[in-house]
Amino acid sequence: MYEKRFYRDLIKIKDLVTFEVAVKETDLFISVNTKQHPIPSPPRRTSLRGRPASYGAGEMADNKSMRNDTRINTNYRSPITDNSVTTLLREEVSNAILKYRNQIEGYIREDPLFQTSLKPLPADGNAPEIIRTMQEASLKVGVGPFASVAGAIAEFVGRELLKYSKEVIVENGGDIFLKTLRKRRIGIFAGKSKFSNRLALEISPDETPLGVCTSSGTVGHSLSFGRADAVVVVSGSTSLADASATAIGNLIKKKEDIPRGIERAKKIEGLKGVVIIKDDKLGVWGDLRLIRT
Repeated sequence: MYEKRFYRDLIKIKDLVTFEVAVKETDLFISVNTKQHPIPSPPRRTSLRGRPASYGAGEMADNKSMRNDTRINTNYRSPITDNSVTTLLREEVSNAILKYRNQIEGYIREDPLFQTSLKPLPADGNAPEIIRTMQEASLKVGVGPFASVAGAIAEFVGRELLKYSKEVIVENGGDIFLKTLRKRRIGIFAGKSKFSNRLALEISPDETPLGVCTSSGTVGHSLSFGRADAVVVVSGSTSLADASATAIGNLIKKKEDIPRGIERAKKIEGLKGVVIIKDDKLGVWGDLRLIRT
């Protein structure tokens, strides 16, 4: 069910076109650069009829806007409005969400533990790519594969959008995939901590594509066994960043646990850095630029 994410009112991106897309529990905030980039031509509509049942035509198979072919008109440069671009890209995002939700839901029907397990499960080389990516992150970090679902969807939808724009930001409940052409600042919301909305990560274009994911035991509805106000993890893999934020967040029950969380982060291969906030204490590790806002 859709629930407005109040922190999005704080987002200030003036140079990109922004819009939101909500499909069932998946609610994404999208930012794209539509200037000097190919514009998608009107989509070809095809029915889901005939698609294989496994990993595809599940509970959402009644949506008839899914399609198996998208064409890009790279020569089209006529003036168009941001609204027309948004309409086209919104449909692309909706279809991408449906595609990956169908794959995930189809896999859960065959293996319900994929959704409920709090521990890693054996890798399945025959599963769709998004499933394998979640399983790999789970095995690296030691949490259940579903701990990375928000980051995985943000990244896979974001990579689909890179077909249309060289600059894409996808935010999914505090988990962000971004590919940027200029420096960006990602603010950190940490509930009632004094650091909340006072710090930001500065990301350079050459660092992207990148995942920046946040786990909290005091803000939001995500499952966490800890009480961190915010654990922010940065990685080249958004799925790994999401799973790692959960694992590290589980360790933080009081501010004295921050060093323990930092040591855990250091042992996870593939992380660029972590920020841990609990009450009036802050811990930082890695190749990060943390600035005051």
